[in-house]
Amino acid sequence: VQLQAFGGGLVQAGGSLQLSCIASGSISSTNVMGWYRQAPGKQRELVATVTNGGYTNVADSVKGRFTISRDNAKNSVYLQMNSLKPEDTAVYYCKSENFQGTRRRDYWGQGTLVTVSS
Repeated sequence: VQLQAFGGGLVQAGGSLQLSCIASGSISSTNVMGWYRQAPGKQRELVATVTNGGYTNVADSVKGRFTISRDNAKNSVYLQMNSLKPEDTAVYYCKSENFQGTRRRDYWGQGTLVTVSS
């Protein structure tokens, strides 16, 4: 499975960006796709995930500002980021968790940098 993420950039505080991630390859019919981020000097953290059934999990720090969605037909996941804050500055990574029975394999895309200026 290959993941290609794009959509990052520089935005002023209060602005919006949308990240997109397209998956290709042998994608399991049961999978969770999501976004994680890593700010300088910090550990990678979960931002939001969505199952192929549409169940979402969103970090408290972005709840109400970020919305995750996916298009199963396009094997894509999106992150709409509104009301961005400087503390949202990070490299954002797309992740796909693929399940086959009891087995799980994780795949990561390349990061896309989001910079929010104050």
